[in-house]
Amino acid sequence: MQQGKQPLWTKEFIVLTVSNLFLFLELQMIVSSIPSYVKNAFHATSVQVSLVTTLFALSAIVARLFSARMLEKGHRSALIFVGLLFALAGTLGYSVSPTIAVLLLMRMLFGIGFGMSSTAFPTMVTDVIPPKRLGEGMGFFSLSTSLAMSIGPTIGISMLQYGSFNLLAYSTSAVIVVIFPLAYWLIRTLPKGHIEPPMVPLEEGRKPAFNRKLWIPALLNMLMSITYGGLLGFMALYGDEANLAHPAYFFLFNAVSVLIVRPFSGRIYDKKGAKALLIPGSLFLIGGLILLSYAHSDVFMYLSALCYGIGFGVMQPTLQTWMIQVVSPKQRGMANGMFLNSLDFGVAAGALILGIIAKASDYAWMYRLSSLFIVVFLLIYVIQIVASRKPKTQVPLEG
Repeated sequence: MQQGKQPLWTKEFIVLTVSNLFLFLELQMIVSSIPSYVKNAFHATSVQVSLVTTLFALSAIVARLFSARMLEKGHRSALIFVGLLFALAGTLGYSVSPTIAVLLLMRMLFGIGFGMSSTAFPTMVTDVIPPKRLGEGMGFFSLSTSLAMSIGPTIGISMLQYGSFNLLAYSTSAVIVVIFPLAYWLIRTLPKGHIEPPMVPLEEGRKPAFNRKLWIPALLNMLMSITYGGLLGFMALYGDEANLAHPAYFFLFNAVSVLIVRPFSGRIYDKKGAKALLIPGSLFLIGGLILLSYAHSDVFMYLSALCYGIGFGVMQPTLQTWMIQVVSPKQRGMANGMFLNSLDFGVAAGALILGIIAKASDYAWMYRLSSLFIVVFLLIYVIQIVASRKPKTQVPLEG
């Protein structure tokens, strides 16, 4: 360790990262599999199938708006445990829903619970990461989200294919149950000082207004998430169209890339800022999507997954750290909530918009055209860099 370097891998940091991994793993195992189940079990229309994702996303977004206010008041324990209970009830409810209307209600209940819990964990972790290692720490922490997004669909699709939806519902419920003792340990271990950091009194007395500096990184995160929504929603169908033997393995190879690049991306952010990661990361995302659209063999698909994973692996934590750094410590709940809301909204919008494109053409053209969202991402970011150079602005925005 370097002189005076504060430790990053504390017990609290590890437990928070593992808790977040389990929470997002449960989500990703279900989200990739439930549309197929709904279509087959209830003979649902395409609109009803899309509601499975849309209602969940909207419920999570609304829940996070209230969660941010609760976090500002220090009610983290209630937020976590109530959120986990709602998420567990919703997940168990999937397997016993007699109609699609009841199942959609369960999706909304799960969305509320997930929105509450998923806002609390990243906000808590910013309090245990040394300030000078925030980029590195958030890089490793958000690796838990990226890993879950990469391996969760592989596990969920395989369970549905070789087992049953009930097995998947009970397995994901068990994943949530594991989080309860970890969360209890955290609440008992983290002192009150962590819940309201000592530097907060600078803004005491007033409710912090919404921070407008969050809009640009949130918009960029949404654009990136639209492309991921196309992967989550249509990878299995594209596999049939392109005669790919194992389309679910795309997410596995994507996870390999994320694992490789994530340890370095946080350190690069701390030293050189967002620009050093977002621009090359965007090019990797575009390359991955274009390669995927021409994939007619599993090997080619694996190469596209590795390329996409490099871009996604460096960009996701960069955007989250950027959003955390432009707000005060008291507004970190708001920043994390907006980061996750923009991610969920992007995934839901991606499934809808790209689904319409695929219906009008095919899945190969859908992935080619989805790369245009990253081109827009690059244009907005470059314009933002140029604009931020005129008046003096904060380093994380400009890199």
